[in-house]
Amino acid sequence: MRGTCCWFNRRTEQRFRLLAISTVKSLKIKILLCCCVALTLLAFSSTASSFVLWNNPTLPPPSRFPSSRKGYSIVMNTWKRYDLLKQSIKHYSTCPRLESVHIVWSEPDPPSDVLLKYLHHVVKSKSRDGQHVKLRFDINKEDSLNNRFKEVKDLETDAVFSIDDDVIFPCSSVEFAFDVWQSAPDTMVGFVPRVHWVDSLKEDSNKFRYGGWWSVWWTGTYSMVLSKAAFFHKKYFNIYTNEMPSSIREYVTKNRNCEDIAMSFLVANATGAPPIWVKGQIFEIGSTGISSLGGHSERRTECVNTFASVYGRMPLVSTSVKAVDSRNIWFW
Repeated sequence: MRGTCCWFNRRTEQRFRLLAISTVKSLKIKILLCCCVALTLLAFSSTASSFVLWNNPTLPPPSRFPSSRKGYSIVMNTWKRYDLLKQSIKHYSTCPRLESVHIVWSEPDPPSDVLLKYLHHVVKSKSRDGQHVKLRFDINKEDSLNNRFKEVKDLETDAVFSIDDDVIFPCSSVEFAFDVWQSAPDTMVGFVPRVHWVDSLKEDSNKFRYGGWWSVWWTGTYSMVLSKAAFFHKKYFNIYTNEMPSSIREYVTKNRNCEDIAMSFLVANATGAPPIWVKGQIFEIGSTGISSLGGHSERRTECVNTFASVYGRMPLVSTSVKAVDSRNIWFW
């Protein structure tokens, strides 16, 4: 009887001890959860207060740019498509860090007074803080695709956004591409990728083929971004015009094609690095162009092989990297 009582007391004591341990653990977990909730509320209140400050109309928002604005310039190629030119200038004039627009004009007649008046009115109407985008016409006597890469004497920015008048990108995409370019200012950063590869049907391993968008989509690789929508450093204008082999410029003028491939070769040869493809939504506002003509891929393949022969090697570098603005997508 006495042994049974002792056993009962030990059993009861053990249960109380386990209960006490369980209670302490539960209390610790509750304290930890309370701390987490408190920290979350503190962080939210801090974020909320900063949000209120940002949206308080009585307080000026923080300046996005330094007092000495240093953005980018657009160099836009155009040819007798005045409605498209007007539409493009009207759109890009609203981009926050755009400093100036230089229109490459290679038509036999100078721009009309009506066109000039309209475009200058557009950029002034889009002025920001009393400052508006500077508009310049770079008049060329000769009609050549090389004109789009002539050195611009009054270019005030290092960054150049080369664009055709028949494609439009949202300003948010252009600004993101500019940020990407600033991280690698010697390379080309653009929205329209293309690819080259060794022609397996030829016995000569130094023969290449040019691939368009579907080739990029299928392989997941690219080695060029076209200058119809690309950022690059203004120094490449001087290199293209004065240092690149003249036979390439002559080829471009004669065939009225491949100036964009020539620029891709030039930058790749100077850097030994691939370009950077930026994902962006593109709006084609034109209906016709060189790429719509029959035999386009064959002519581009001929350009690639001709330029590689001039350089004595293939400077283009392939990559599969794509820059994506994760702020505008749900999954990345």
